[in-house]
Amino acid sequence: MTDPLVIFTPSGKRGRFPVGTPVLSAARQLGVDLDSVCGGRGICSKCQVAPGVGTFSKHGVTVEPGALSVWNAVEQRYKDKRGMIDGRRLGCQAQIMGDVVVDVPPESQVHRQVVRKAAAARDIVMDPATRLYYVEVAEPDMHEPSGDFERLAAALEKQWDIRDIRAGLDVMRKLQPTLRKGAWAVTVALWRDHRGGPAEVLDLWPGLREAPLYGMAIDLGSTTIAAHLVELRTGAVVASNGVMNPQIRFGEDLMSRVSYAMMNPGGDTEMTRAVREGMDRLIAETAAEAGIEAREIVEAVVVCNPVMHHLFLGIDPVELGQAPFALATSDAVTLGAREVDLRELNPAARLYLLPCIAGHVGADAAAVALSEAPDRSDDLVLVVDVGTNAEILLGNRDRVLACSSPTGPAFEGAQISSGQRAAPGAIERITIDPETREPRFKVIGCDLWSDEPGFTDATAATGVTGICGSGIIEAVAEMRMAGIVDAAGLIGGPAQTGTARCEADGRTHAYLIHDASAEGGSRITVTQGDIRAIQLAKSALYAGARLLMDELGVDRVDRVVLAGAFGAHISTRHAMVLGMIPDAPLERVTSAGNAAGTGARIALCNIAARAGIEETVRRIHKVETAIEPRFQEHFVNASALPHAVDPFPELARVVTLPQVSHNTGGEGGGRRRRRSA
Repeated sequence: MTDPLVIFTPSGKRGRFPVGTPVLSAARQLGVDLDSVCGGRGICSKCQVAPGVGTFSKHGVTVEPGALSVWNAVEQRYKDKRGMIDGRRLGCQAQIMGDVVVDVPPESQVHRQVVRKAAAARDIVMDPATRLYYVEVAEPDMHEPSGDFERLAAALEKQWDIRDIRAGLDVMRKLQPTLRKGAWAVTVALWRDHRGGPAEVLDLWPGLREAPLYGMAIDLGSTTIAAHLVELRTGAVVASNGVMNPQIRFGEDLMSRVSYAMMNPGGDTEMTRAVREGMDRLIAETAAEAGIEAREIVEAVVVCNPVMHHLFLGIDPVELGQAPFALATSDAVTLGAREVDLRELNPAARLYLLPCIAGHVGADAAAVALSEAPDRSDDLVLVVDVGTNAEILLGNRDRVLACSSPTGPAFEGAQISSGQRAAPGAIERITIDPETREPRFKVIGCDLWSDEPGFTDATAATGVTGICGSGIIEAVAEMRMAGIVDAAGLIGGPAQTGTARCEADGRTHAYLIHDASAEGGSRITVTQGDIRAIQLAKSALYAGARLLMDELGVDRVDRVVLAGAFGAHISTRHAMVLGMIPDAPLERVTSAGNAAGTGARIALCNIAARAGIEETVRRIHKVETAIEPRFQEHFVNASALPHAVDPFPELARVVTLPQVSHNTGGEGGGRRRRRSA
């Protein structure tokens, strides 16, 4: 029998180990980022992991309940003394007994992910759904009996012309003591539904309250959850925070999670619980960072893709995994925070989820449409929200189209041989000299380039640990511009490229970027498998955009907007060299940052924007890539770097790509030409 297979998420690293190998030992041998301070004695708890159970079709493995050794006395002692989340194990104590998928949560990672979804500055007309109102309430009178709530309602109508209010039990319980403490004057937090209906009292305080009122805009992505804490009177973002989506252990891409729900009874409930708990922790941490109590947050807006939408709401996503990809509901959803088990927010807090556009184009795409407003553009704009699942909008004032494309996690550093999530020590920028083929790079957490004095000292604490999504994009593009990679995506050998950095890697070649193995550090290469992963991802992205262009009958777009945290950190020039997006003037390719998060903030701060985006979504035409026959044709043509058919004339104006071929039929592969920039 073969040794058990161990797969670590979110890194995707895997290997086979003898039965009885501690999880921590396996992680160290594979270079998995799993912390440990106590030397494996079960004291520090830094090596906590979360093993999965069930069928993981993405990985081709079924994890049985006994895949790890039984819970032992060391783990029980630690849990009794300090507490540990149910389902967690200590990596130094849990031994591998069978095939297993093991998630390394963020708090167990030495180099914790930098969630780069910062809030962009944006002018927003402030008209939030929740406002504060100061009212003076008539005291009770034995001769005119009425309840305190009825007299509060009468005061709001008389003093603010607000009719028809309601309140939940949490508010009712504190109403009478608050009125008396304030000598019958109170400040009320009142929420209005943009579709009409009664206003709702979310909270109240004695006397005049001049303290801030808070809401939260949450971008629930398949990889990360980003939150922006917003002051509802001014629109100011007082804190931003993010965590990795804990659902990653069930699958990195959306279809893997749908598959997990289909293959494992109760799998959808398991994923729902995981994402709600992760979001609740993020809310608490963001509030603590801002120095406020989380119960001061009275409202939240959530944007997400359709699978996350259903799993967050507790709806089985199985129908989204098969044609016709039917949503349980595409309308906007308004509900109470307690209905989705968010316990950190104010007990009466209201949640608003933007509408979904289609079965694979979600509320996050609606938020991007709200932020970037292609429907109000005079020129033809392509908006690409790049993530594990790319969502694409194309249009202008006349018409807007939308689709999604399954790019996978390669753009975020996953499934790359030396790949990792964005964290201190990860290579994020790289250039390669076209003559010497020597690289220089920058890592997250250091402003120096690798060939600048002081780089080694500046990165001593983190080291150079791997390469993140923006880094692998630049690496492959630079390899293409330097002639190390040909148009077909083949890495040349040392004789073809003129550099010993192109080394044999089985039957193919790999390009060596950094080697610190002599000092116990990392050896970072770009392999042929990495190139193929990027080709698959970028081909899917390009093919989706091209389908929308076909629908409009155009061969060119006027401008391109790259949205999302990924879009904010990649070089538009390198993206064009790879052919990730259709050819366009480079000066007309811009980044919108976290446009989905910005759209969520707009909906949080402006009640009219909610009605507006609901109407806009109804007018957007959806193109389903999964059933479009031309998708495969575009996908195949887009596998070349930058493209097999399109000459990319705008790119050719600024970059001359070497005409080389590294197939086995030509050692020299043709004459290389120096690039210009």
